[in-house]
Amino acid sequence: MPAEIIDGRKIAEQIRGELKERVEKLKARGVTPKLVAILVGEDPASISYIRGIAKSCEATGILTETVRLAENVSQQELEAKITQLNRDPTCHGIILQLPLPKHLDTLRAESTISPDKDVDGTNPINMGKLLLGEDTFYPSTPYGVQELLVRSGHSPDGKHVVICGRSNIVGKPLMGMLVQKRKGANATVTVCHTGTRDLAAVTRQADILVAAMGKAKAITADMVKEGAIVIDVGVNQIEDPQNPGKFKLVGDVDFEAVKEKAKAITPVPGGTGPVTSAMLVANTVKAAERLSRL
Repeated sequence: MPAEIIDGRKIAEQIRGELKERVEKLKARGVTPKLVAILVGEDPASISYIRGIAKSCEATGILTETVRLAENVSQQELEAKITQLNRDPTCHGIILQLPLPKHLDTLRAESTISPDKDVDGTNPINMGKLLLGEDTFYPSTPYGVQELLVRSGHSPDGKHVVICGRSNIVGKPLMGMLVQKRKGANATVTVCHTGTRDLAAVTRQADILVAAMGKAKAITADMVKEGAIVIDVGVNQIEDPQNPGKFKLVGDVDFEAVKEKAKAITPVPGGTGPVTSAMLVANTVKAAERLSRL
C-alpha cells in the first residue's frame, strides 16, 4: 500500500492561521512584526527562497524586507549592515541567506546577528541554548521537520530517528532538538554522514528517516525499513528525462520507489519547504512578542 503523503503546504497553512491571531494582538498594541533578509549576490536559488519567505510573511500579516548587498561586499560592510538592523526597533527578525561568497566569514557574520533577532537560530549563542534544551530560536528547517512529524501524527517520542547529513543548518540542530526530554522530541537519534560505514544498514534501523544529504535520490528503497516515516529535506535540480532540456526539482529520496515501502513520506516540492518558511515566520512573531515586552 502506498505511503501517506505528508502535505507540507496544508500544515504550513495551519501554522500561519495560528500565527495570524498572535500578529493581530501585536498590531493592536502598535507592533507590526518585521523580518529582514540579507541577500549577498544574485544566486537564483537564494532569490527564489527569499521570495517564498516573503509570500509566507505576507500571508501571515507581517512585514518583510530584503537587503541586497553586492557579491564583492566586504566583511566589515556586511557586519555593519547587520549591526544597523540590530539597532533598528522596527526590525524584529534577521536572516542571513546562505551560502555567502567564499571571501566572507559566515560564522563571524552569524555571530554578529543579535541573539534576540536571530530568527533562523544560527548565532552560536542560540545554537548552544538549543543543545542545552533552553528556550531559543530553532533553525527553521529542523524546526519545520519537527512540526511536520508532530502535526502529521508521527511524533518522534520514543522512536529511533536516523538523520542522514550533519550540516550546521539541518542535521546537527535537528539532532539537538530531538534528543531533548520533552514532548515532540525524546527520540533516540543517530546521525549518519560521509564517514558512516554501511549506510544502508543504519538507515534500515530507522523508525523515522530524515534525508538531508544534498544529493538527488540518494536514499533508495532498499535503504528504508518497511513502514518507516521518511522526511525528505533535499532540494535538487536535475534534468527532466521526460522533457529534454528542461529541469525539475527532486529530493534526496527516490520518492517513487520509497513511497511503496514507507508508511508516510514528504514530497519534493510541497513537503518540508513550505513548513520551513512558516517556522521562520513563527520565530519572527516570537521575536516581536519578546522585544515588545522589553
